[in-house]
Amino acid sequence: MIDDAGEPGTTDTDPVAESLRERKKRLTRQLLSDTATQMFLERGFDGFKITEVAEECGVSEKTVYNYFPTKESLILDREEDMAIAIREALSDRDKPPVDAIADVLLDERQRMRDSMADFGGDQAGLAMFRRFMAAVEATPSLVAELGKSFDRLARLAAECLAERAGVSPDDPEPTIAGRALMGLWTVQRQALLRDDPADTSASDVYARAEDEVRRAARLINTGLWSFAASGPGSGSSSREQFRAAADATQTAGRQVAAALKQARKAFEEARAFAAEHAGDGDAWSTASWDWNQFMPNEPDLSTREARQQWRESQREYVQRWREAQREQAQQWKQAAQAFKEEQREATRKLRDEMKAAHRSHQDDLRRGR
Repeated sequence: MIDDAGEPGTTDTDPVAESLRERKKRLTRQLLSDTATQMFLERGFDGFKITEVAEECGVSEKTVYNYFPTKESLILDREEDMAIAIREALSDRDKPPVDAIADVLLDERQRMRDSMADFGGDQAGLAMFRRFMAAVEATPSLVAELGKSFDRLARLAAECLAERAGVSPDDPEPTIAGRALMGLWTVQRQALLRDDPADTSASDVYARAEDEVRRAARLINTGLWSFAASGPGSGSSSREQFRAAADATQTAGRQVAAALKQARKAFEEARAFAAEHAGDGDAWSTASWDWNQFMPNEPDLSTREARQQWRESQREYVQRWREAQREQAQQWKQAAQAFKEEQREATRKLRDEMKAAHRSHQDDLRRGR
């Protein structure tokens, strides 16, 4: 199994939440896919059979089909994990969808690099990914399945976006937005497969992939207006014009979004106040809308000096709050990273033990025990 970022044998399952039975099923699925991928790389898609995969893994052919309904899905087995990642990323209503998906791709690349640390590092991981994709692109049935998977995931993204906006997933806006978000995977894949004279190492390729994904994400955020805003040019000058146009549009968009968010908050406060004073009769139509009733603790801002002091105190409070949030987020990130490292090591040991037990069992069978 090699995912779109080139990572062999990983899933997004939370090791804490899963039971022992679920863990065994996940590792069995992983072993089946890893074995099939190795055969695929060595012999080609038509050079191995499902029965051979089953025999090598010590399971029945029916068991293989219970996990993977088709031979294609045995090789391209990342759709389920990608669907989970997309659904989780787009469920965060406080984060722009494009930024959320770009972060998913960043996590994929980082997991790929981490997983290849014991197998030759970045260079080996990149070489494996390119070899795998070359084999996929030379197999018509896998190319067709890859396209169908893209369509299904684009539909899922459209459904998530439609749910956020309260519209139908068949509307043109979520439909095109879902396909645009999935296009970021295409940008990443092309960046990882392409040779660039400026790349001196695999780390340069990964850095370039990150830059190109973020550039594409900016264009999705700002829309095709960036093409209209950029003038004629070539090479780096055109790219700089795209960047400047996208940055300007993105800044304006964020300002509008912030203003809309403030207006929505004010409206919710007004509506709550209206519900509270619904039975006040004439008072509701006059005094009830006095701003001081909305903000009973608002300080006296009648003088310029008082307003300036109030603004400074608010800025100071916001700065302290942001610093506390950053510190807490950093602590959580460090704790999560340590936990992931522990679970990754435990998973690797268990996988090695399962493979060793399987080899021992096969040896016993050959000896006639």
